[in-house]
Amino acid sequence: MKLTKKAEYGLRAIINLGIAQELGRNRVSVADLAYADNLPMKFLEQILILLRDSGYVDTQRGKNGGYYLKKDPRTVKMGDLVRLLDGPLAPIACASQTAYEPCSCADEDHCGLRMLMIDVRNAISNILDRYTLADVVEVTLRKIRRNGVEHYFMKERGKAPGNGTIRQAVKDEGFLAELLLNKK
Repeated sequence: MKLTKKAEYGLRAIINLGIAQELGRNRVSVADLAYADNLPMKFLEQILILLRDSGYVDTQRGKNGGYYLKKDPRTVKMGDLVRLLDGPLAPIACASQTAYEPCSCADEDHCGLRMLMIDVRNAISNILDRYTLADVVEVTLRKIRRNGVEHYFMKERGKAPGNGTIRQAVKDEGFLAELLLNKK
């Protein structure tokens, strides 16, 4: 199984929303979500709209607005998010439970490839459906703290003098951008 960029970016964003929430940051702008993981903002906006329309996140407009988790992270299964963003977990359609399509095999019931792919689907599903968003956030924060590193949402970042942001003021990533981000 290989995640599409849509699923990868969507999972990164929702995990970061969970981390931000755990750190006391109630709302996160699309710009901050994109900046935190170097994600393309326009594409991320489309993904967040899908997550909003599906009830996982919501938005609030205004000065302190942004995206936030709408569902309790303890109830959000990672498998459900992957299925929403990427579709069925099965590597081939004849092994899918949710999007089954017959294959070209002459004897589907005795097809070795199909039986193997059903086992692959089940293994992937069992892992993704075992973990919640809260589990992933907890493990991520635990490792960040254990390693003594600082996550993007652990500090006030991205604010430039005036009303702009450093992302707007500094177009290049690298030393200069990092230097400006760390100045207060």
